[in-house]
Formats: sequence, structure tokens, C-alpha cells
Amino acid sequence: MEDIRMRPSHLALLPDSRFLLVSGRAFRSEAEKLWLSNAVVFSSSGTPEADFCVGDDIPALVTDIHGGIWTAYGDEGIYGGHPESVGGLAGWNLEGQAVWSPDGRLPGQPLEGCTAATEQEHVWLVWYGSTGPSGTYLTRITPATGEVSTFASPVPQPDGFAVRGNRAVFTRRQHHKRTVELTRAECHGSEWTVTSHRRLRVPGRVVLRCGQGRDGSIWLRTGDTWLRIEA
Repeated sequence: MEDIRMRPSHLALLPDSRFLLVSGRAFRSEAEKLWLSNAVVFSSSGTPEADFCVGDDIPALVTDIHGGIWTAYGDEGIYGGHPESVGGLAGWNLEGQAVWSPDGRLPGQPLEGCTAATEQEHVWLVWYGSTGPSGTYLTRITPATGEVSTFASPVPQPDGFAVRGNRAVFTRRQHHKRTVELTRAECHGSEWTVTSHRRLRVPGRVVLRCGQGRDGSIWLRTGDTWLRIEA
């Protein structure tokens, strides 16, 4: 691949061996005041197929098994004027159309996205708000129906998350260190409870947006090494 005319913050897989690159920030054109594209769909050979805008200030993004794009926004996006970012969470199709929004179904207003994960037909968006003991929530979305369930997170502001059934694993990076906090939890009814917590030494430093949950495993980039941590 050559001549990528953006500074990508997120890489996500799509069906048919395609992939998505997204910049975390979006900008308006000065003349038309339109939001410029910050997402590009590429073919398996690296040829751009489509480009569009998926909102502004995106700390967390994941794609589902059907190619849907799911985003959680930061405060600069939520309060920055983009019509879809204002809800804190959003779902998009591969034509760049917003197809899902919270519509008042969250326990509070998101202030910052933390991380995201997939679990078979479900998508999980982890976000920080202003209510609850930890202020952090796990929102599970079923893309086929739009159904939403939200749980209080047992870990405040994780930057990695994966879930399988009633088990989950969370990571929190240690700034400028080769360690992460690794927490495991189980869900009973509507409550997640921590079952273990430890500090894990990793091969390299973990920076922002280096962890993504895929069907029960966190894929964590530590320097030049990828780690797979199962829930």
C-alpha cells in the first residue's frame, strides 16, 4: 500500500478480506462547512473502494462480522458539533450512513470512549460517563435488532476488553512501562464481579488504541509483538 492520504488511528477488518482505516479526528471544509472523510475502505489488494466520515474524536472503534462500524467518541467529538458524535456512541454501514444511535437508552451521557469488542453477533462499546461507582459502562449492542443492554464495569476506564459468555478480561496500560494491569471478571445476572487481578509484564510498551477484543480474546500490540489474551 502506498499514498495513504490520512493519519490512521484505527485499523479494522471487513468481510471479503477488506479492511478499514480511520483517522480519530474529522474536520470541516472551510468553504462548504461539510465534514471531510476520515474513513477509507480498502480492497484486499489495498485499493481504496470508498471513503466517508464516521464522526469526530474516536478513541474506540470496532467492526462487526457483517462489516458494520461501531464507534465511541471523546469529549471533543461529543461537544464538537458533529451530529452523530454528540450521542457518544454510534453505528455505521459501509456507505458511511449512521444506522444506530443510543436514543436515550444509556444510563447516562458518555464523556469518553474507552475500548470496544465483538462477541459473535454482539458488539460491546466501553465508555466513561459521569454516573455510577466507577463511572465506566459496558454497552452490548445486537446489530441485527438494535437491542441495547448496559452494565456497570468492574474496572474503571480499561483500554482493552474481551468477553466470552459470562467471562470477561480487561487490560489497563501502564504509561511508558512494559506492563499492563490484567483483570478478569464474571457476570452473574446483571452484575460483573472481579475474579482476579494482576500485573502482567509484556514484550513492549502499550500505547493508545493498541487493544481490541475479538470473540473472546484481546489482541494487544506491545511494541512489535501481538499478544492474544483469552477471556
